[in-house]
Amino acid sequence: MEKKIRIFLKNYKKMRISLNELEKIFSGDITYETFAKEILKFEEKGILKEVKTHKRNNKPISLANSYTINKSFLREKQMDEIQRFQLQIHPKIQLQSYYSLAEVQWKNDFLYIEKINKYLKDKGLPNEEATSAERSFHLVGDEKWMDEKGGRKIIERLGIWQELKINNVPDPLMLAVNPTHFSKSKHMHLIVENKTTYYALLEVLQETNYTSLIYGAGWKIISGISMLEEQLSLHKKEHKLYYFGDLDFEGISIWNRLNEKRSIDLAIDFYRELLKKSYSKGKETQKKNEQALGNFLSFFNHKEQEQIKSLLEIRGYYPQEALTKEEVKSVWRKELWSQT
Repeated sequence: MEKKIRIFLKNYKKMRISLNELEKIFSGDITYETFAKEILKFEEKGILKEVKTHKRNNKPISLANSYTINKSFLREKQMDEIQRFQLQIHPKIQLQSYYSLAEVQWKNDFLYIEKINKYLKDKGLPNEEATSAERSFHLVGDEKWMDEKGGRKIIERLGIWQELKINNVPDPLMLAVNPTHFSKSKHMHLIVENKTTYYALLEVLQETNYTSLIYGAGWKIISGISMLEEQLSLHKKEHKLYYFGDLDFEGISIWNRLNEKRSIDLAIDFYRELLKKSYSKGKETQKKNEQALGNFLSFFNHKEQEQIKSLLEIRGYYPQEALTKEEVKSVWRKELWSQT
């Protein structure tokens, strides 16, 4: 009986409850005397506090006509769990806000709190700023979590928003231009994830039919891409973008997030050249995004898809740097990449 009353009170949405509402819990299944004795136990524990202005009934076992529910007493188990976990986690993570929140909120957030705690214990607090998509991917393996799935609220509850150095103000795009193409109505742009590949391709930009070569700098390209037309002063023109990044779970997720913001094809010939090379092993901590992987694989034929899936399943990967300077230059010079 006590458990049934406790569950009812825990789920009751209002802070004040009438005696008539309490009596409905059992709907005549028990005597008033038995019911009253149980309610008095809740009074003694401080879970139910009488509303004195509403007075008490005049029955032999007197009960208040209205009670205020002390929700915190109903969450003793939750309180103990939060207190124990607070002693185990990274010292910057603060859980005090969960003392006053519903139990369901604590349960829903707990999985993410564990992931954030593991990241901070393994990596420590970041020294450099990052976009919300980048930080979100590294914390919980989902680049949309912070902006679109309520992740920011959890971070703020934990009191670590500032410590995570999240910057959503776009950095200027880092790019090189081919000014001879500025007069054209259609413009092609190649985005490369890493600096080494960017500098290798920079040497042959003028030999291609591309208007710009963009250094993506990992996740920074997600917010920075919005600056493309503004920085080039090429508004009201047609733009076609291609992307070449590391062939690993993170590189795939970066492209996929970018492609959701605006249509960006894979620079497929670069990836095909990578697949001819010996792969590297490692990056076991990278998170797999099934949807991103599916979108990425759609650019390849069946044989290539199987090769990529097999590679990633054993935590193999191809960094862009697997291609030599001359190899990336040769790929970009191909006729396929020199046509609009």
